[in-house]
Amino acid sequence: MTEQTPDTVRTSPEVRDALAAGRPVVALESTIISHGLPRPDNLRIAREIEQAVRDAGAVPATVAVVAGTALVGLDDEALSVIATSDDVVKVSVRDLGVVMARDGHGATTVAATSHLAALAGIRVFATGGLGGVHREARETWDESADLTTLAQTPITLVCAGVKSILDVPATLERLESLNIPVLGYRTDRFPGFYLADSGEPVPWTVESADDVAAVMRARDNLGLTGGIVVAQPLPAHEELDRALHDRTLADGLQAATDQHVRGKDVTPFLLAWFHEQTEGASLTANVRLVLHNAWLAAQIAGSFAADR
Repeated sequence: MTEQTPDTVRTSPEVRDALAAGRPVVALESTIISHGLPRPDNLRIAREIEQAVRDAGAVPATVAVVAGTALVGLDDEALSVIATSDDVVKVSVRDLGVVMARDGHGATTVAATSHLAALAGIRVFATGGLGGVHREARETWDESADLTTLAQTPITLVCAGVKSILDVPATLERLESLNIPVLGYRTDRFPGFYLADSGEPVPWTVESADDVAAVMRARDNLGLTGGIVVAQPLPAHEELDRALHDRTLADGLQAATDQHVRGKDVTPFLLAWFHEQTEGASLTANVRLVLHNAWLAAQIAGSFAADR
């Protein structure tokens, strides 16, 4: 059984005990399970991501809404629901109240995961790619709620930059405007999700998990309550072939336009497009970057917990 907290977020016994004892915990999103990875591989990969966190010395806390309840830490039954049910909706912060009131199933985005994880007391979160400013945003005003949520949520997000389907320079400008520091992990280049280098620089470089934890503590001491982005690139030998990436992206954006795909449906559409058009190469890169980020997040959580 799980325990109900005053914040109406239910934490699993393992996560609850780890937090109470001051042990490192890493939050994991669930949208990648329901909308980012194909069945039946998604359930297996979700367990591999959790195992990567465990192997690095931390407790994984996958976040989702199951039957109207916000859960931080999923048991096998709940994980299977998110991975296999056809009625799991993609849930951002704005959607949480509606889905919970209707007793629905929801896979949490970066924004919703950050919010629920922070309510549970978790400070570190691993994902694949951060949401951001969409292309054509000057006309559509399409910007991920990940950014504004992170600006007001005390969580350190480990990612491989933003998804390459987005407007990377505009996203970096918004991160600056929202006072969200971007730390390049052993790189001075901002990663491009499937690509190690988006073509944009990062303002700060860190060399270790201890460096990130030091930044977290310094911000806490200053009373700064927003989040931090830690951008870790894929190793060059694991990135998607650049020519294939650029061709697939151009074709996918055109296909989304032709099929009138908009808003929160764009990202899962393009991820599926990449998977099909690259014959699984993009999926391989996606899984590898999430596993790398899960390992690093666990290291950061361990360093931060050690000095508290």
